[in-house]
Amino acid sequence: MNDRAPAPGGLALIQDLVNTLDIEARTDELDTEAGRERFGLAPADVDAARELRESLRAVCLAHAGHAPHQEVRPLGELLAGAPLLVRVDGSDGAASLVPAAPGPLVSRVAAAVAEAVVAGTWSRLKGCEAETCRWAYYDRSPGGRGRWCDMGVCGARAKMRAYRARRGPGRVRATGATGAADPAPPAGPSDTP
Repeated sequence: MNDRAPAPGGLALIQDLVNTLDIEARTDELDTEAGRERFGLAPADVDAARELRESLRAVCLAHAGHAPHQEVRPLGELLAGAPLLVRVDGSDGAASLVPAAPGPLVSRVAAAVAEAVVAGTWSRLKGCEAETCRWAYYDRSPGGRGRWCDMGVCGARAKMRAYRARRGPGRVRATGATGAADPAPPAGPSDTP
């Protein structure tokens, strides 16, 4: 659904993981071998990956000011057991957090979160407001107030629903070729009580 550019740095991993579930299409990439391979998961790891994904989605929704989509285990609890190491580059002294052991998804996610917190980008990874979407996207708007993954789809749908709600039932009329609203038809015998 999302037509935006991928999130920067390690946030791309988190964005990709959250977006393995397509709520509207009711498909889950973690159900496929290719989807599991993308994240280095064995079939036995899928339940834990799904729990991590939904906790990440809840945080992304919170970043955008939306209520959680469902009851989830707090992300902090899931990341607490992820062993990380500080890696210092000998050539320039740059330091970064990296997973202590290669492979575990939770450790890679924890390292990505830490990197994003330091970079000041963590709160820009958001969850789409649309209940049929909830896609993760990186908000590049100047004020950081993006609400939808794609303004042309989810945003347009939300704005159209709001417009229709403001207009109220029975207030929408057909438009003519000029785009102007056609006048209401005159009251006839069938329109009177």
